[in-house]
Formats: sequence, C-alpha cells, structure tokens
Amino acid sequence: MTTLLINGKVSELPEGAPAQDGPWAPLAELEQLSGWSLKPEGACLGDLCVPLSETLRAGVVRDSWFNIGALAEHLGQPMAHDDASDTWVIAESASDRSAELDSLQAPNFTLPDHHGKEHQLTDYRGKKIFLVSWASW
Repeated sequence: MTTLLINGKVSELPEGAPAQDGPWAPLAELEQLSGWSLKPEGACLGDLCVPLSETLRAGVVRDSWFNIGALAEHLGQPMAHDDASDTWVIAESASDRSAELDSLQAPNFTLPDHHGKEHQLTDYRGKKIFLVSWASW
C-alpha cells in the first residue's frame, strides 16, 4: 500500500494506479485523499484553482486516475519518496512558503493544554500571547 502525505493529510492510496511518475489517486477519491479536486476550471484546492492546459491535463489524468506527483512538479512543490515504506511526501512550494513568511503571520496550529483541552493559535489573533517551546535535541 502506498502512503501519501500532502496538505496536512495522510492517506493510503489504493492499488492499481499507473506505475510511474509519482503518486496517483483515483479521480473519484482525489479530494478525499489529497485535498485536490478536478473541476472544469482546473485542479482546485479549496478556492485556489490551477488551470490545466490540454498538455498538462493529459499528463495528470489517465484512465480515471490523477497524477498528484505531476501536478506537484508543475507547481514547484518538493516531493520525496521512501522506497522502503512506499511513502510519498509532497510539501508546499518555496514561493508559497516565502509568501507566508513575508506576511509575518504565524501559521495556525492546535495544541492541548495541561488539561487536554485543545487551543488553536487563531483563537487568540489580536491578543498578546506567550508561547514556550522545548526540544530534547
């Protein structure tokens, strides 16, 4: 079984995909597995849609399968594969990450307090907060 880590999701890709050019997902399960969906306007992740030329569409769609790896390559997203565990990891592009850093907005995250209640950073936007972190290394 192939594992895919993309857009904050961890998914197990079904068997039977074309065996080349990165991870593939069935079109019927594309959004559930990767967050992406195929629409007439292109490949869409939420409100963001990437137009697909005929050439690109031919490279990413084949026999009811979608080549997530080819789309990631087109978008400049780094991709890594571990053969031993058959795991694919697709990260956000450097330009997207740079734009986030330039905004000076910390990315949202969720952490539990000492009572186990989860808190999101966005719950405290506009307020001063003090974060303490620790690492063993």
